[in-house]
Amino acid sequence: MPTREDVLKELSKVKGPDLEGDIVSLGLVSEVFISEGRVIFSITVPAERAQELEPLRQAAERVVAKMPGVEKALVALTSERKGGGGQPQQAQPVRPAPAAGDAGSVPPPMQARGAGAGAKAGGSTAKPGVPGVKSIIAVASGKGGVGKSTTTCNLALALQANGLKVGVLDADIYGPSIPRLFHVTGRPEPVSGRILKPLEGYGIKVMSMGFLVDEETPMIWRGPMVITAITQMLREVEWGDLDVLVVDMPPGTGDAQLTMAQNVPLAGAVIVSTPQDLALIDARKGLNMFRKVDVPLLGIIENMSYFLCPDCGNRHDIFGHGGARTEAERLGVPFLGEVPLDMEIRETSDAGTPVTVSAPDGPHARIYRDIATKVQAEIERNREDGHRAAPNIVIES
Repeated sequence: MPTREDVLKELSKVKGPDLEGDIVSLGLVSEVFISEGRVIFSITVPAERAQELEPLRQAAERVVAKMPGVEKALVALTSERKGGGGQPQQAQPVRPAPAAGDAGSVPPPMQARGAGAGAKAGGSTAKPGVPGVKSIIAVASGKGGVGKSTTTCNLALALQANGLKVGVLDADIYGPSIPRLFHVTGRPEPVSGRILKPLEGYGIKVMSMGFLVDEETPMIWRGPMVITAITQMLREVEWGDLDVLVVDMPPGTGDAQLTMAQNVPLAGAVIVSTPQDLALIDARKGLNMFRKVDVPLLGIIENMSYFLCPDCGNRHDIFGHGGARTEAERLGVPFLGEVPLDMEIRETSDAGTPVTVSAPDGPHARIYRDIATKVQAEIERNREDGHRAAPNIVIES
């Protein structure tokens, strides 16, 4: 396994822009992340020269990829944007446009409404879809700890039980949970070039940063690296033919959410919240964010809605009750259902045998299948509504 110093030594062979110096001595290389044969870093370039300097990125990627012990090199171009006071702000990802005639570099846009087809006002093309994937939905929450990943896993399995071909993308870079929930370990194998083959759990294709780094390795990344990782896991994976790709989003309303909304034709978003007011405050932020970027809201799920005591049989509303339903009604968003706080759901999730698989005929599995049916109905309804303009997101300094 090469060290950071080994990588920088090789990168010092790559000439900087206009062949002046090298990218290391010019200070253009970000922190280098190395794990299990993967080397990830970014190169800072002027945003207006992104397309022109794409060969520089490719050269750096080739140099590192040839190093002994390196299985894959992931390199992004970023730019430092100046604020009003002239001070550099957060680095922003820059994506060069494909060269003329490079038909394979960007997948053709999907045609179905549910896959997010349509054109922006003014005649620009739609956001490119993922080949073979009919619909992409995001499962999000305003804050962590509300059971979003467990809900994502069981929702995906419930959609599969309803007869759909399903995949799951774990976009929670800092806290990937999907490998454990699906009881899947291993490393994705390359299919051709940069394309990876996803792993599979319970018949569902899954991709996660958890497959690329050790479970206890912290991901100390800034926005551009997160954006690059999510984009590559989405577009450089051989998903095959899927009816639905379910994306487990990180909590909050940051880079990952904007990346998915801006660059991916989302069929809609599902918001997960617990009933208490503190969770609902953050859930509203998630709802409003997706509305601002013109992503359809498929509905709200109230997780940990109530607790049925196994000894006395009494119901206890530990976190309150009905808050998510009330919020859905207030905002005019579908309410998808209530999932109880139950030991069986927690134990099966921790064991990597989700309740929809371990007890498919049980009451909890039926709840998830009912939610999945409502999600399917919302996707179809949105698709029938016709084409929608893709959002044009502008982030002001």
